[in-house]
Amino acid sequence: MTLASASQAGDGAAAQWRRDIPLPPGASLQGVPFRDLAGFAQDDHLEAFAVFLRSCVSIASGARALRDAVPAPASLVSVCRRALSAEVRDKASAQRFFETNFRAFRVSAKPDGSSDAFLTGYFEPVVDGSLAEGPDFSAPILSRPDDLVTLPSAASPGSGPLAGLAAARRLPDQSLWPYPDRAAIEAGDIFGHAVPIVWLRDAVEVFIVQVQGSARVRLADGTLLRLVYAGRNGQPYTSIGKILVDTGEIAAQDMSLARLKQWIRDHGQSPSEPGGALMQRNRSYIFFDLETSLGLDEGPVGGAGLSLSRLRSIAIDRSIWPYGLPAWIEAEIPWRDASPSPFRRLMIAQDTGSAIIGPARADIFFGSGDDAGARAGDIRSSGDFVIFLPFEEGSDR
Repeated sequence: MTLASASQAGDGAAAQWRRDIPLPPGASLQGVPFRDLAGFAQDDHLEAFAVFLRSCVSIASGARALRDAVPAPASLVSVCRRALSAEVRDKASAQRFFETNFRAFRVSAKPDGSSDAFLTGYFEPVVDGSLAEGPDFSAPILSRPDDLVTLPSAASPGSGPLAGLAAARRLPDQSLWPYPDRAAIEAGDIFGHAVPIVWLRDAVEVFIVQVQGSARVRLADGTLLRLVYAGRNGQPYTSIGKILVDTGEIAAQDMSLARLKQWIRDHGQSPSEPGGALMQRNRSYIFFDLETSLGLDEGPVGGAGLSLSRLRSIAIDRSIWPYGLPAWIEAEIPWRDASPSPFRRLMIAQDTGSAIIGPARADIFFGSGDDAGARAGDIRSSGDFVIFLPFEEGSDR
């Protein structure tokens, strides 16, 4: 393909995409040749293709996601069907597949089109717990309430009591009302509608599990259980770490998951104490199911309903991007150890989160356990977010 035809192909892919899924106001796409993506040729495309292929199985079969997102457009479905029948057995053939079937676009939300992606990290905590309440385990993880109704994003009205909310409470007369926030839930407002499925050591552990959206729970006998997202109360998410930074309690350069947890514990976890009151400023509340079918060598289940892959899966804004899209991320972040180093990897959109908002926004899955948490907790960085849009020969050339 010549440079001119490559440019035309990129324009066609972008135009096709804008018809399928319009970008939000102010967002822009700038075509980027694959050869101009620093480190792209050195990445392990076969590993990325294997992760993409898992998404394709779900997309091609029309499987329902765990958390609804923008539907995959026909162009992505077509690419996935080609992927499922393609003979991709090495890194070179995997790289060719991505370069043949996608066009790369740097995403920006700035008026001048400059790169401004915001990157964070998340992980699957491994915490001690019990199936029964006791002196050492007094903080419950709750099941999905029987009166919780998840609202499709398109159905949330622009005015009225449910404006901007992602879920509602079904009242006895079948009408819908805003679901109770974190403070009300912790005060017992949904008693009888949700039950504890496991007990953790304290409210901080529960809070962190909710923010991460999954966890492994280690029982006294060594048994490991998986917590899988089952719904949320639909109230807006607030970053309590940002509150501590903005109020000067913790310097921005010192903020980490460990520092956040320690601050809350040092300041008390009851609602009348500063630590507990801080957690309740995040009105969002997450509910879970227990999962026993996933192997311990598999990652947690993300919003797409698939097992996540360490340093290959990302969470994206599900109101903008469909699950399954590849994205190239380039940044200087402390991903190997505490020192920043180049991160240049092909990622697959397989998850979402209430804090992941905007077209140039990605949350990188770092894996499970304390080491993954230490790395993920240090990621609050700018970088490049380059989305791969499906391309079919002959479309808008």
